Amino acid sequence: MTELQSFGLRLVDPSAGVASRRGGAGPSDHKAVTVDGHTIMVPVHTSSAWHSPFTAEAPDARGMSRVMRGSIPIANISFPKQPRFYAMQTFDGVPYSHIATLHGSDVLATTVLQTCIRYESRRKSCKFCAIGQSLAAGRTVARKTPEQLAEVARAAVLLDGVKHMVMTTGTPNATDRGAAILCESAFAIKAAVDIPIQGQCEPPDDDQWFHRMKAAGIDTLGMHLEVVTPEVRERIMPGKASVPVSRYMSAFEAAVGVFGRGQVSTYILAGLGDTREAILDTCDQLLARGVYPFVVPFVPISGTPLEDHPAPSPEFMKSLLAPLGERVVAADLRSADIKAGCGKCGACSSLSIYEKESEG
Repeated sequence: MTELQSFGLRLVDPSAGVASRRGGAGPSDHKAVTVDGHTIMVPVHTSSAWHSPFTAEAPDARGMSRVMRGSIPIANISFPKQPRFYAMQTFDGVPYSHIATLHGSDVLATTVLQTCIRYESRRKSCKFCAIGQSLAAGRTVARKTPEQLAEVARAAVLLDGVKHMVMTTGTPNATDRGAAILCESAFAIKAAVDIPIQGQCEPPDDDQWFHRMKAAGIDTLGMHLEVVTPEVRERIMPGKASVPVSRYMSAFEAAVGVFGRGQVSTYILAGLGDTREAILDTCDQLLARGVYPFVVPFVPISGTPLEDHPAPSPEFMKSLLAPLGERVVAADLRSADIKAGCGKCGACSSLSIYEKESEG
């Protein structure tokens, strides 16, 4: 699984399963693949995927496919089915798939606000981000209303058995940084359907927002560092780097006091210039604060300034994830105990596999 996420996968039948994603926020240029009962997101539209040593054959009548390395069978895989809620549209005529999408096999994900103050200027934007691409391509809407989100979430739970929901947002301002948008969205969703929700935003200026988000129905919180070394942050995401790591750390402590140990997480992109030691040291600091460090391999997205940046090697990812899996288990902050969110889903990283190996 670690090798698939580093190298990517060439598909004989790209139409199998849930449609792959190009551009947008979150995991992009990926396709959901189930290996040994574990669903992961695998790059299929990147330059590394086009030259990957791994090829997926066309699915058979049972929906099963073989992954080949040259002429050697490596694994049997399947693809999560296209969800039924994708065939529907809102009362005001917007396709449900433009409001929220299926991630992994049972996670509903949405970018509530598809614009960002960072993205308005390429000089300040995160160089890996493609939040504007799906909007420009007409695959989403700029702002999902609370009513639309509630309608789609209810349908996804009833029709497709979705188990939890992730709401992220572009950063609209330098004060609440999207917390207010997440609050009104979560409140509407929880009034319509009982589903655990993770909200994701940059640290707001006032820690009271954590209490407001919890009261609105957000069960877990993600505040994503992405990059941990100050000089690399300044180079890769100059706008977001204006919020220093020290502010993230103080925000993590305040948020854990509201949501609880293991219910606050961060997303770290390995392969953008941070050393193995820097990432593991930061993860140690996070674990000590009760924060789950979700470390994922960087995937270069077409159309971004980093589209030609190489993905991290499987060896680099293994050298990170194996010791991190042990440390997560030792800290008693397992992904399985997270109520909702990226860490619970685990599809963008093989970290949870290393957790299980450490437990065994």
